[in-house]
Amino acid sequence: MTSHAAPAEPSGAFAGLLNAFPVSAATFIVTLYGDVVSPRGGEVWTGNILETLATVGISESRVRTALSRLVAAGQLEGTREGRRSYYRLTQRAAGAFSAAARLIYAPVEPAPMRAWHLVALPDENREAAARILARHRFGFLSPHLAVLPDRGASLPRLPGCLFSAATDDGRLGDLLAAAWQLSALSGRMRCFIEHFEPWDSGDVPHDAALGLRLLLVHAYRELALRDPLLPPPFLPPDWPGPRARALFARLYCALSPAAETIVSAHFMSRSGPLRPDRKRLERRLDDLV
Repeated sequence: MTSHAAPAEPSGAFAGLLNAFPVSAATFIVTLYGDVVSPRGGEVWTGNILETLATVGISESRVRTALSRLVAAGQLEGTREGRRSYYRLTQRAAGAFSAAARLIYAPVEPAPMRAWHLVALPDENREAAARILARHRFGFLSPHLAVLPDRGASLPRLPGCLFSAATDDGRLGDLLAAAWQLSALSGRMRCFIEHFEPWDSGDVPHDAALGLRLLLVHAYRELALRDPLLPPPFLPPDWPGPRARALFARLYCALSPAAETIVSAHFMSRSGPLRPDRKRLERRLDDLV
């Protein structure tokens, strides 16, 4: 790998993936950090970022602009050492990445649902409160009432008044379908399955494994961060969520050996080659199996 790789012109099935799941420089940098860099200390050489984004056709100028914006947004901080520059996650961003990772790489079978979390949104700054709740996968039964299945996981401090309600039968189905726009989400899940299922054969060139795994995570993150993991009685017929999650798990595990080899051989931080937190990575793979 070279430090100034020209952007490649995606071809074949990769081009199909990029048409179905477009990437911007900023979102793909976020994917790179969440999947590769965060489990290895959170810092990486700029050259590795440029090389990786070149594989999906993103130019150096777009990458550098995106890095500057991520720094301005408080997600990354840059450091120079000699002629090389490095970027690391800020402490605030590392916490957000960990929260997202718990959803993306969670076990295929979710924990049983115990009740409903309900949040009454405040009248003051309600739109800002709704954005925060949406990031935690809450749906909205009304502009003033948000809902999320309670599966026993702890919640961060949230805006509004939080309370719980016992589970109900399937009569809530129509309300919940609207709360999370399940019809549109189902369509995105089927699109994910359609475009990634052909790669499930295991016939992936070694040098394409990292790029494909990053595209897989990029495409699946949208689903994982929106899917409320409702129990079957509250879901539309033929809900594709379990199938999409199982496909993601199989492909991620299949691509990881070659992808990890590429990262270990080429990715650098200021202290040398990126060394994985093996227990963390093993736990990620174990959860997906």
